[in-house]
Amino acid sequence: MRKKWFFIVPAAIVGIALFLFIGGESVKLLWNWLLPPQFGWHQINFWQALGILTLCRILFGRMGGHGFRRSKFRGGMGERCSNMTPEERERVRSGIRARWGFGPRAGESKVE
Repeated sequence: MRKKWFFIVPAAIVGIALFLFIGGESVKLLWNWLLPPQFGWHQINFWQALGILTLCRILFGRMGGHGFRRSKFRGGMGERCSNMTPEERERVRSGIRARWGFGPRAGESKVE
């Protein structure tokens, strides 16, 4: 177990540093390529780009699992579907197909 940590910790540190470098450089290059010619804004350096990346992560990113969780939604839908009869399931499926435009519409026969 100790030998495992001996390799994982340095790899994680290098991975985080690489992620920060690539993210900061990407933001810097995109900003300097798009915004100064378009709007006349100043070019930014790597540290400012890293700050923008961090700010976007704080404002728009998921920090610690807050927000809408898909797994709860899917679990609830699965629970509802398991309580339906086969006729109810088919009625829901045909309604979804009719609503979103794929498959035969409700009341229409399949053309093969």
